[in-house]
Amino acid sequence: MAALSPVLDHVVIDVRDRIDEAMRCFRSLEFQLTPRGRHTLGSVNHLAMFATDYLELLGFAGDGEIRPEIVRFPIGLNGLVFKAANADSVHDRAAAAGLPILPVQSFSRPVALDSGTQDARFRTTRLDPAQVAMGRVYFCEHQTPDLVWRPEWQSHPNGARAISRVVVATGEPTRTAMLFRALFGEDAITERAGRQIIGAGSGQVELATRDAVAAEFGAAAAQPAGRNEYMAALGIRVGSLPETEQCLRSVAGLRVDPHRLVVPASIAFNTAVVFTE
Repeated sequence: MAALSPVLDHVVIDVRDRIDEAMRCFRSLEFQLTPRGRHTLGSVNHLAMFATDYLELLGFAGDGEIRPEIVRFPIGLNGLVFKAANADSVHDRAAAAGLPILPVQSFSRPVALDSGTQDARFRTTRLDPAQVAMGRVYFCEHQTPDLVWRPEWQSHPNGARAISRVVVATGEPTRTAMLFRALFGEDAITERAGRQIIGAGSGQVELATRDAVAAEFGAAAAQPAGRNEYMAALGIRVGSLPETEQCLRSVAGLRVDPHRLVVPASIAFNTAVVFTE
């Protein structure tokens, strides 16, 4: 069976019952967020939509169900989601590779448009989060992409255009990379300066040692919260770094490094946000 193609679909920041606060936080970072969505699974979200991928703030409201797979991880960047043309094929490929894949799940959320309300529909297949230390790794088949990627939601005051990188801190990058080799094949992984790199469409996933993460981000990185493996930083590509810096000049704690801006995880729901051109 042919290997899957690694193309990033979106990343998920789990915010639990603090969805209102998370919305205000990321709006203060000058992301345009979609109106609140309510999944048939019980969760609620806001999205920052880019050209081919997006950032999801995922939580639950007082009148919704509490999804167990969200609660098992601390607040922060915990979801790494790849595109799937067919969720069933992904499930079969992962199962054939001996990976801990869960059954395909179907759900939807209503989207209010000027022309009326329609249901955005999704089918996902997830690796068992109880057996994947870094967080929730899964694949999403968009059955109604036109209800998700809409021009009116893709322009951001901070100039964000795409997810450029997801940095995963792990004690053993080579060992952690075995999961992605099983999914995507040997050719999907390269080694660079001690990091295992998975090209994923317009961005990449980097598996780095905790020491390497500490050297690059210092106190700005996400807190491990007792974990040996976790998603430590999120890269966002912008059109003009000087314009982004001007836009974010009032953000407390913003770190201005050569060729990048770093929003510490301590002020962004345990997610270090790194802006680069």
